[in-house]
Amino acid sequence: MIDKLEFFITLAREEHFGRAAEVCGVTQPTLSAGIKQLEGQLGVMLVLRGSRFQGLTPEGEQVLVWARRIVGDTRTMREEMRAARHGLSGRIRIAAIPTALAMVARLTTPFRAKHPGVTFSVLSRTSIEVLSLLGNFDIDAGITYLDNEPLGRVISVPLYDERYQLITAVGNPYSDRDKVTWAELSQLPLCLLTPDMQNRRIIDQHLAEAGTEVRPTLESNSMIVLFSHIRTGKWSSIMPLNLSETFGFSEPIRAIPIVDPDASHTVGLVATPREPHTPLVSALLDEAMALADDFRARH
Repeated sequence: MIDKLEFFITLAREEHFGRAAEVCGVTQPTLSAGIKQLEGQLGVMLVLRGSRFQGLTPEGEQVLVWARRIVGDTRTMREEMRAARHGLSGRIRIAAIPTALAMVARLTTPFRAKHPGVTFSVLSRTSIEVLSLLGNFDIDAGITYLDNEPLGRVISVPLYDERYQLITAVGNPYSDRDKVTWAELSQLPLCLLTPDMQNRRIIDQHLAEAGTEVRPTLESNSMIVLFSHIRTGKWSSIMPLNLSETFGFSEPIRAIPIVDPDASHTVGLVATPREPHTPLVSALLDEAMALADDFRARH
């Protein structure tokens, strides 16, 4: 039954029989047969079929909720038994928004010092993708904004408040200033994250509130691309304070606070609202709370 439920969850996510079978490591006929057997056991049709996947039936949508809960509970049970036998071990899967990637090491490094049997997989994803992956049990935890766009049903640990700075080279407009306003930024050649990133939507929101609009001369979903363009001295960007602290910008690059308003948004760890959590997620939440205390003490 568990295998069939995992087939069904994967099919609902992939929306394609062939891709779902590949993800599950089985042939397509095996996956299709497993889902048909599940339908027979439950006495309802779960999947709308034609020449290809056409979606879930209303009953299928209901079963999907139960399937995620049952499979999640099963994974938790297995992890607890493994932890009871061998101590905390396994892999933690984390997805983080790009602006938070620089601080992930402050969470993973002390965690692994306490639990050397644990390994990590860290992905860069948009805030929407973080929540989707979490809902599908494709990750164990996410790091995203907590106070800007709806999160749905998650539990969260606030880590730090993200504030914004103009990152620009010495000699560029405003580079000799102690602060700059959002309204003044429209005069600069800016490189920013792409509009599918919540950080970009936050920036656009504060620019609009200041009565201005920016058309960036370069957009990317990679912070490395933005950093490399800033270092040419020909581009400027708007980045969170924690990033400039992590990368230690120095001459000839300056980080200048943006005011009017002095905006901030909370970034934190999110996980599914289930009890009990897996031993790995429970330990990660504890580590996140310790990290949050450290951030508060420093700021």
